Amino acid sequence: MRKQLLVIAFILSILGNLNAQQTVTFTAADGVKVTADLYVSSTKKPYIILLHQAGYSRGEYREIAPRLVNLGYNCIAVDLRSGNEVNFVKNQTAIEAQKRNLPTDYINSQPDIKAAIDYVASKTSKPIILFGSSYSASLALIEATNNFKVKAVVVFSPGEYFSDKEFVKSSTQKLFVPTLALCSKAEFAEMEKLLNHLPKKHLNLFRPSLGQGVHGAKALWESNSSSSEYWMALSQFFGTLKIK
Repeated sequence: MRKQLLVIAFILSILGNLNAQQTVTFTAADGVKVTADLYVSSTKKPYIILLHQAGYSRGEYREIAPRLVNLGYNCIAVDLRSGNEVNFVKNQTAIEAQKRNLPTDYINSQPDIKAAIDYVASKTSKPIILFGSSYSASLALIEATNNFKVKAVVVFSPGEYFSDKEFVKSSTQKLFVPTLALCSKAEFAEMEKLLNHLPKKHLNLFRPSLGQGVHGAKALWESNSSSSEYWMALSQFFGTLKIK
């Protein structure tokens, strides 16, 4: 009987996470409608804003967001206008920007990130964490430097992905919030060089010891053989934060 109850509880927890998802929209400063998936477990918990990598959509976080909710956070996975589709989820913000004949280069996604922060801040006074993947990781670092509403940042595979190859480094000289940066083994040397100006007391760097790892937040997908290491590093980082 006890075993059956545990199975039922497990199934209910999964269903609870699935039902927590809600698609919402809000407007960027230039009028573009931004689409996002909202995962809320409790209004008393902090929010993580999830940003995808190049060519992707909010679908990058379909597997990840429920696990972050179980760690004690609310999540909002955002479609940035520079992207396309992943996990059968089309990027609606990119479609909207293209309809308006607006540019969709990496840097053009900054208004979408700002709008997501403002949207969350309008709903809660709880702390906000930015969570980026590849190019959006770099934009997350820059936004965390300049936006007092951001209290911590998690970045997967950040880099100098813009025309100015010193853009990220020069734009984050005054980044002082807790930062966790993760990447594959092959990317580690460049990532370490990119972030070596940040205060060591605020910076946590991670590369996997088992396997080579992968690029971006999909390192957390179960299909990545070293995903458990990434999740462990993430859990430990969240455990050190004093922002709840």
